[in-house]
Amino acid sequence: MAHARFIAEVLTPEGEAFNEEVEMVSTRTTLGLIGILANHAPLLARLEPTELRLYRSENEIVRFAQGEGYVQVVDNHALLLVEELIDTSELDRSELERLREEAERVSASADADSESAAYARREIRRVEAFLSILDEK
Repeated sequence: MAHARFIAEVLTPEGEAFNEEVEMVSTRTTLGLIGILANHAPLLARLEPTELRLYRSENEIVRFAQGEGYVQVVDNHALLLVEELIDTSELDRSELERLREEAERVSASADADSESAAYARREIRRVEAFLSILDEK
């Protein structure tokens, strides 16, 4: 069944990565998974690393590995501002595993309350989210 369409715009530090009409946006906020349809109530939320799914239709889904960021929904327009956006076909398991090992070493050797430990924990979460995308394929 076709749903009403709305604009979904995804911006990264490098610029616009996606700007099209979609039927649904599926992502993860700090409070959990969310599906955004047309006429969604206004929303401002923090995004967690996950697989971003942009549904052009029920059968045509654009998939990305999404880093941390923010989502704003207002007036039938979803704006996602994300640190990083990677086409899921470009994810490299061996590179992600190397990054996770490196972040785990930093986390283990840093003072628990230090900025480097906090960054390492965020990096571990990001990498594990991206690895889970590969596991779902």
